[in-house]
Amino acid sequence: MEAVTRAHHEEWGRVVASLTRRFGDLDIAEEAAAEAFATAVARWPADGVPPNPGAWLTTTANRKAIDRIRRESRRDDKHEEARTLYDDTPPEPPAAIEDDRLRLIFTCCHPALGTEARVALTLRMVGGLTVPEIASAFLVRETAMGQRITRAKTKIRTARIPYRVPDAEELPARVSGVLAVLFLVFNEGYLATGPDTDPVRPGLTAEAIRLTRLVRALLPEDGEVAGLLALMLLIEARNGARVSATGELVPLDQQDRGAWDAGLVAEGHRLVRERLAAGVAPGPYQILAAINAVHTSARDVRDTDWSQVVALYDQLVRIDPSPVVALNRAVAVAELDGPEVALAAVDRLEEQLDGYHAFHATRAELLRRLGLGQRSRAAYDRAIELAGNTAESAHLARRRDQLGSATPGRR
Repeated sequence: MEAVTRAHHEEWGRVVASLTRRFGDLDIAEEAAAEAFATAVARWPADGVPPNPGAWLTTTANRKAIDRIRRESRRDDKHEEARTLYDDTPPEPPAAIEDDRLRLIFTCCHPALGTEARVALTLRMVGGLTVPEIASAFLVRETAMGQRITRAKTKIRTARIPYRVPDAEELPARVSGVLAVLFLVFNEGYLATGPDTDPVRPGLTAEAIRLTRLVRALLPEDGEVAGLLALMLLIEARNGARVSATGELVPLDQQDRGAWDAGLVAEGHRLVRERLAAGVAPGPYQILAAINAVHTSARDVRDTDWSQVVALYDQLVRIDPSPVVALNRAVAVAELDGPEVALAAVDRLEEQLDGYHAFHATRAELLRRLGLGQRSRAAYDRAIELAGNTAESAHLARRRDQLGSATPGRR
């Protein structure tokens, strides 16, 4: 029923976080929460939706957890533990457990866990996605994903990973780890990998945005959290214009800007302005959000302020001198200083980015603009070989085929 679906979307993370705090065990929290929602499916149609669904689910889940512990304790003759846990103290209402959800997020994103485990555990424990949903999203077998989540929970238990918000000195590094997980989820939805999947997965981008909004509500003063949310919103706003009717990826400069989501653009711009007004040196997510704000401020691609985009990339390079950032900067330089200058910058990155499809796609476009047909075709071929997104591969193939027969004299 719709009320249970809505409650699951809104309350799952709260319920699991509350139970994790009380019982200190992710398995117990997850299973008791699932049983509580199953009870809601059975009872709410007949009894009616309770006035406070979150409190009802939390209370029910607590009782389910206690019943399970009593059964296991009785089987293992641990009566004292069961007696200690079995009480009728009402759980804290959902409004009072916001910190519990924050603790849960930091636990799921602990650096002791591998990146894939952090992503899967966060989507399951905080987001409430089912194991089949997560497995489908990341193109792995359901059994493999279930094992990954189980191993992550076991490691948390055996390594005694604390269920807490990091101390002040730890917090900046740990927040960046949380944001990296959320951005990975978003990117997999925004530009999905794998030949047998949809090129764009709105469910994953929406879930990443929802979880980032949650972190933003819990850490409202953190500039990078706001920056990541703004970045996601400004990218998501363009989603309706990113894939053509024939299934090709549509580059930013060719998109129908009238199809962009004006509400998401406005919200993203507001967050960017708020961070600028704060007068605090921005981090990488805030700079990336500002770059996207420049792009989405232009009514036509010809109105884009490329000098501002390059200046922002210059600022980003100082913080994150990675080859991927340098590659993206070169794309902007091409619009400001011409393709020849940009190609020289791109070619310097070959050793670091030879296995990255976007490097070869960028070279192909620059060589195309310089009239170097044969070299452009070879670069397109390499980009298509490496690309994992079906819509992107289709776009690159069409661009390559538009070159026609290369003139023998062309390099």
